[in-house]
Amino acid sequence: MIYDVSHKTTFKYSQSVSISQHLLHLAPRPCPQQVCRRQALIVEPPPTLSKDDVDYFGNPTTYLTVEDSHDELVIMASSTVEVRPIPAPAPASTVPWDDIPVLLSQAIGRDELDAYQFAFSSPFTGSSNAVTYALDSFTPGRPVLEAALDLMSRIYREFKYEGGVTDVYTPVDRVLIERRGVCQDFAHLQIACMRGLGLPARYVSGYLLTHAPEGKEKLVGADASHAWLAVWVPGHGWVDLDPTNNLIPGDEHITVAWGRDYGDVSPINGLVIGGGRHDIDVAVDVRPVRG
Repeated sequence: MIYDVSHKTTFKYSQSVSISQHLLHLAPRPCPQQVCRRQALIVEPPPTLSKDDVDYFGNPTTYLTVEDSHDELVIMASSTVEVRPIPAPAPASTVPWDDIPVLLSQAIGRDELDAYQFAFSSPFTGSSNAVTYALDSFTPGRPVLEAALDLMSRIYREFKYEGGVTDVYTPVDRVLIERRGVCQDFAHLQIACMRGLGLPARYVSGYLLTHAPEGKEKLVGADASHAWLAVWVPGHGWVDLDPTNNLIPGDEHITVAWGRDYGDVSPINGLVIGGGRHDIDVAVDVRPVRG
């Protein structure tokens, strides 16, 4: 499937900003299941400096400096992406989950070393209770993907999707208590569960194709950024899981970046001098071009 994606962010400030600097994660990354055919970025007012790079995790980044005084900043990213999903392995055929920490401690190959860095707690995934929640799915000797899918289904059934009740700084343990949140909360929760057991899991940011209600047209700009996770399965590599929708992502998920948690892949991060109070408006549009 091929998609045209646009992501427009508008910052409006109550006072003039004299200078601002931003780090962007808005360009879809190249990875086994997708190819980014085109990427463009428009910034108003135009930046004094714009530098493309890749971060530690291999995600495309852009660094901006805007030195013109402004009370509004508009960042518009657009891309054309081809998604070709990779079939997941049969869950029951994957290795027992409790063998993986031992395998990682030996760290004999590049794949193991890469995965090992995602087996530890990170700023947004710390939890004292996640392991207890995870153990109902991760019974001794159970195949790792089978257990991870069971945990994903439990999160989907037992937690309510509700916007406005959490933010990016909401601790995993609070989400566990209140049993509600949004996609980034559910991704952080499952990551915390798996890392608490010594299993590698990484945070994935991107987009999800949404569908208009029956009989209505899809509204332009009504899509949103999405978040899910990937688990490491020895012999098969990384397998994506989407606990918000209780599925293994296919050709309707577009990957932008991955890291330890949201803090590594925030779409737009940075600082401003001046500005006072500010409002942010985000409009995302994901449009299929052809199958």
